[in-house]
Amino acid sequence: MLTLISLLAQHGAPAAEAHVIGGANPLVVAGIIFVITYAVIMSEKFNRAVVALLGGGLMILSGVLSQHAAVQAIDWNTIGLLTGMMIIVAVMQRSGVFQYLAIWSAKKVNARPWGILVMLSIVTAILSALLDNVTTVLLIAPVTLLITEELEIAPYPFLFSEIIFSNIGGAATLIGDPPNILIGSMVESVTFNDFLVHIAPIVPLVFIATLLPIYILWGRKLYASDEARQRVLDFRESEAITNPKLLIKSLAVLILVLIGFVLGHPMGIEPATVAMTGAALLLLLDNFGKNAEEKSENVHHTSGEVEWVTIFFFVGLFVIIGGLEHAGALEILAAQVVGLTDGIADTAGVTKALALGVLWISAIASAIVDNIPFVATMIPTLKEAFAQLAENGVGLDAAQQQTVWWALSLGACFGGNGSLIGASANLIVAGFAERAGHPIKFVTFLKTAFPLMIMSIIIATGYLWLRYL
Repeated sequence: MLTLISLLAQHGAPAAEAHVIGGANPLVVAGIIFVITYAVIMSEKFNRAVVALLGGGLMILSGVLSQHAAVQAIDWNTIGLLTGMMIIVAVMQRSGVFQYLAIWSAKKVNARPWGILVMLSIVTAILSALLDNVTTVLLIAPVTLLITEELEIAPYPFLFSEIIFSNIGGAATLIGDPPNILIGSMVESVTFNDFLVHIAPIVPLVFIATLLPIYILWGRKLYASDEARQRVLDFRESEAITNPKLLIKSLAVLILVLIGFVLGHPMGIEPATVAMTGAALLLLLDNFGKNAEEKSENVHHTSGEVEWVTIFFFVGLFVIIGGLEHAGALEILAAQVVGLTDGIADTAGVTKALALGVLWISAIASAIVDNIPFVATMIPTLKEAFAQLAENGVGLDAAQQQTVWWALSLGACFGGNGSLIGASANLIVAGFAERAGHPIKFVTFLKTAFPLMIMSIIIATGYLWLRYL
């Protein structure tokens, strides 16, 4: 990080006029704010949304950005997509469908621990692709703790698997993982359908390859007594569905939203519009027939279920990245990315060097820092790198640029499994575990998760090479 500041200090003021307090170099000021913000977020000593908003505020107060420029830097498509999907899930969860899925899964395998782990992993991966991995673990982790408590076995293997497979499953779609949401929203050439065609096919392969080592580690050791298993079998999944009418309404709206994601882009309709319209429709259906007081209370309750901490984290993050871009820092970082292609004169060779370089850099970096701010920084950096390559006479066409975007997606999503701070879903599960008296240790998680992450990136390397390179 200090290297970044020194690199920025070597360059003069950006071409765009900046009025930084004290006449300081805006590149250096923006770099310092960026590095300090990242460092504090990584320390986990303060809420990351508060830190990101404070960093964004400092970008404005220092003069690097005007307030008008800061608002323009926020990607409202990402914000709208996240908020809309969070509202839909907040309403849907009141039907009890997620608890139903967890109990149904456990009973389908006769409450055998390894079978439960596999079934919950499959449910987690699928829901992470259809909803998003952060929301999925919020709903699945508490039920997992309940089931393992009844089985009288340690919850760690189950929670570990749910972390890993939430990130793997989330990689399959544009809405599944925050890095994909960012790529899908900030890169015009990438659509919801593109993720299904180009990323989803590798997910089942990585899922199976990851499940095998987990079985070797824990599968044969998991044991529950017949009495404990019977307690789980006595659960009545039908009783989990507390509001069948709401379930039908929620599923209908979710299907319409997913169809909207698939069909919307050719018609010029962005994912945020689809998600927010779906959320509004579901709220309308949910409040239909209620009196005014009930409607008001219901909407307020649903709004309170939205993960506003995550939303405001994104807002602050976009402003910080906007400050870097306005100060000219991303041009310098892009030049470093372009340096990966030094000595390569043809576009095919440049695509190979960039795609593989971005894949591995993204994976390692996402294990060290949260993959969301990393991807938010890399997207405009790569755009600038593409522009610089075009100026150098080795411009990449749309298909070649997409290959690099797929490398970023796979590296960030799979790389988020590398450590406990690599992805938001990891921290959420760790929080549930700690509150339940089963804390997940950083080093313990790292010893198992990092090798599994490297294995998934090796598979992704082969996938990119065989399919695109």
